[in-house]
Amino acid sequence: MTERPKPKLAVWKFASCDGCQLTLLDCEDELLAVADQLDIAYFLEASSATVAGPYDLSLVEGSITTEEDVARIQEVRRQSKALVTIGACATAGGIQALRNFGDVEELLRIVYATPAFLSTLATSTAIADHVPVDFELRGCPIDRRQLLEVIGAHLAGRSPVIGSHSVCIECKQKGNPCVMVADGTPCLGPVTHAGCGALCPTFSRGCYGCFGPAETANTPSMIAALEATGMSAAEIERVFHTFNAWSEPFRSGPVPVAPPARRTGRPATVTQPADAGKGPNR
Repeated sequence: MTERPKPKLAVWKFASCDGCQLTLLDCEDELLAVADQLDIAYFLEASSATVAGPYDLSLVEGSITTEEDVARIQEVRRQSKALVTIGACATAGGIQALRNFGDVEELLRIVYATPAFLSTLATSTAIADHVPVDFELRGCPIDRRQLLEVIGAHLAGRSPVIGSHSVCIECKQKGNPCVMVADGTPCLGPVTHAGCGALCPTFSRGCYGCFGPAETANTPSMIAALEATGMSAAEIERVFHTFNAWSEPFRSGPVPVAPPARRTGRPATVTQPADAGKGPNR
């Protein structure tokens, strides 16, 4: 009998730090089992050897920050039977989405000596803002157990079993005392998606919101609780505006923020000198 070909897995990178791709490599023994069940056809973080698509499953890390990214993610979507976004950059725009709250041209002028050579969009946005996504896996970085569950679910032809509850539930499961109640420590656990195993509260630190907003996040009540610990409006806005700053409902923070008009993905207006060639992307 002819052996059925293995499903083809592709792992793609856009604007990101590579941490979520490294989570797959850090699976160690489990990665061998994944490789036994899947043909890892495209994964430049692991190997320069690639196999052409189409792909049965694509894992996408990173946000969309350039015109080239927009075209490339559309091509990735065309080549992928199932597309899963992994990490805060791919699901919420990442830390780089802080540009969405300001003037990107001014930021370029401040940071780069020759901003005219740069080509960038005025916003950093999630993959789902540009193409249909089959599943979003949260985290900065993602949790390897959840990643393996997503891959295993794809192989089994079922939906991933990923809880949508908050970090508070994980604290209860571990028997942690509430750091807000016991110590008055500011903590985003009540509005943050589970997945980290309540890592920070386990060590008596408040949750930083690395996994983005939980499914039923009550931000107004969270803000009131943070104010009760003595935090100012500016401090509250800062804790919400980190890895998942552009996700709802973290985007609003203590003061509602409307999406800027440039969120549609139009390029920033950056004047090019007459003799400038195509500059690097950022």
